[in-house]
Amino acid sequence: MIKKQFVINSEAGLHARPATLFVNTSKKYNSEIQVTKGEKKADAKKFLQVLSLGALKGDKISIDISGDDEKEAVVALEQLIDNNFVE
Repeated sequence: MIKKQFVINSEAGLHARPATLFVNTSKKYNSEIQVTKGEKKADAKKFLQVLSLGALKGDKISIDISGDDEKEAVVALEQLIDNNFVE
């Protein structure tokens, strides 16, 4: 299992378009991916759950990834977040 924390630097936070990109990237991998903001947890492959986190610019999120392609998944999600959700 890989657990990593990130700070959302996107102006829009983890709003509709960034959340869509986040979910679509997560769906490319077989691993189970959970994202947490504070006490809220979401399945990273479910758009409404990710959106319901309400992650805004400057918020910290934690991603837990478990599975056979967890290393590839964390790299892809890290790149997406570091690039402020620009593909």
